[in-house]
Amino acid sequence: MASNGIKDQVAIIGMGCIPFKEHWDASLDDMLIDAAQLTFDSAGVAKDDIDAFWLGTAQSAMAGITLSAPLKIEGKPVTRVENYCATGSEALRQACYAVASGAYDTAMAIGVEKVKDSGYQGLNAFPIPNDGTKRALTAAGMFALMLPAYAEKFGIDEDDVRMAAARVAEKNHYNGARNPLAQFRREMSAESICQMAAVAGRLSVFDCAGVADGAAGAIVVRAEDAHKYCENPLYVKALSFVAGTGGGIIDPEFTFTTMPECEASATEAYRQAGVTDPRTEIALAEVHDCFTITELILMEDLGFAERGTAWRQILDGNFDLDGDLPVNPDGGLKAFGHPVGASGLRMHYELWLQLRGEAPPERQITTDRTLGLVHNLGGYPGEMVSFVSILGSELG
Repeated sequence: MASNGIKDQVAIIGMGCIPFKEHWDASLDDMLIDAAQLTFDSAGVAKDDIDAFWLGTAQSAMAGITLSAPLKIEGKPVTRVENYCATGSEALRQACYAVASGAYDTAMAIGVEKVKDSGYQGLNAFPIPNDGTKRALTAAGMFALMLPAYAEKFGIDEDDVRMAAARVAEKNHYNGARNPLAQFRREMSAESICQMAAVAGRLSVFDCAGVADGAAGAIVVRAEDAHKYCENPLYVKALSFVAGTGGGIIDPEFTFTTMPECEASATEAYRQAGVTDPRTEIALAEVHDCFTITELILMEDLGFAERGTAWRQILDGNFDLDGDLPVNPDGGLKAFGHPVGASGLRMHYELWLQLRGEAPPERQITTDRTLGLVHNLGGYPGEMVSFVSILGSELG
């Protein structure tokens, strides 16, 4: 693959995350200032201690001055990045590689999106001309195709797959109800979710991630310097990013039962980190549950379940908060909503809390494993980018 990896070369020494919700009373600047201050305070540093900044935002801004203006950053590089829904993770990836290269001693990644009071819900879709071979369905429509395709390929009753998908939402809303930063903090049963009106195919409203405003940040340094700032940093074990060709939607062999980019990025991350059995080595995973069926299939693409078995393991509670591999213990996109520029960093923030034993007691996982995984995708089945990181609480 393209990366030699930077295992144990970079450490996260501080993270901050504001509540994800309808921030009617806060501007983009307000959210950036609040998230940045939480991050500075977490690391015990000041703004002027940071050598370079990476800002992730999809459509809330177009330049680094979006961050430098409200934070009054003078004489420092501020780079704005975007990579579909993996934008926040992309900001972190670039900050980490910049520090690993030796170019900077300290770097900050911060992600933000402000969409709730913009006059429309969600992000605006650019009307980019194409040759007529591109997808014509909404995101919900594209991901909804995965449910019947999965049932057909593996010979499973479609109603069972439908219930397993709804069970993903039930699990994540249960976790989110215990997270003060989550937007949706009400438990929902799988049965009630199945009874809701369909949005696309057999996916209902609560099978789909919501919309939110939000911001989150991280500060990274070289691993050998981490203990100058922090007693219990998290070490970067792997950072993998794969961009697909976009050819799946015109490929007659594409099955809608796997996301090849996700499988490839996971394989590469495991190689970088030296993970050989992710199901037994990973303590928790934050994954991109933009739709419930997405998380189900990701359990197989990420190697957490054998092909055709994830639906059963979900129903059995294996990925619950008290399961053998908790997935989305903070509530995921389902409970938080999805401010595109911030979601990836919000996922890493949960690893920051959990691996350091600082999550709220009602959802703090108990394990002797020291590795956590983040998966963040962007795009649609057959037309996707995928990010996977692995962080650890110990060197080596």
